Amino acid sequence: MENSSKLITLLAAHAASFAPILDYDLNGDQVTRLDFTAQNDALRHTELRDTAAFETFVLEMLRQKNAQVGVGGYFENRVIYRRSEHFAGPQESRSIHLGVDIWAPAGIPIYAPVAGSVHSFQDNANFGDYGPTILLQHELEGIPFYTLYGHLSRTSLDGLSVGKPFAAGQQVATMGPYPENGDWPPHLHFQLMTDLLGKSGDFPGVCAPSEEAFYRQICLDPNLILQSRHLW
Repeated sequence: MENSSKLITLLAAHAASFAPILDYDLNGDQVTRLDFTAQNDALRHTELRDTAAFETFVLEMLRQKNAQVGVGGYFENRVIYRRSEHFAGPQESRSIHLGVDIWAPAGIPIYAPVAGSVHSFQDNANFGDYGPTILLQHELEGIPFYTLYGHLSRTSLDGLSVGKPFAAGQQVATMGPYPENGDWPPHLHFQLMTDLLGKSGDFPGVCAPSEEAFYRQICLDPNLILQSRHLW
């Protein structure tokens, strides 16, 4: 899509102006990439439907890498979605992750990396879903785009209204604990989109393998904004 190509160029040109999304330095040594694909054999021995056990597994992966924050997941074909019927389909289950996950402690602040305003928000309260979710709309040199923040705390939705502005670097939300965050180990799902396909308060964060080519045109690499060396 023409707008996608233009936006990629614009985001690269404006990269120096983006604010950090967390208080952690995503280029620091305390950050590591985490693997939730079938290549990670340890996942076969973890009870993923038990969120406390899943969190213990995530914390152990971080401990083994002497890290405090885990990142990764853009167009990763993951096995962890087998934990929830939310990702099942009549012919094909969803397993391709469309954003970046940042695994970090519940309760920490999340900031708008780019100035924008609230497009929509809601609590997607299914097991394995986003839980509290905020979508912001942005514009660079006339090109619109959107960012999604999933697995937030319920208090993150307090006082929000459509159109509410956020400056780059302004706190948008806090990281949610389970079970209110969709019943996941604490992490932020951050996604970058050129089109919301008419949706409000929600947007797919995982697609079926047969849909990958379609969503690659809409869901751009969030690291164009995050600029983390661990995600290139």
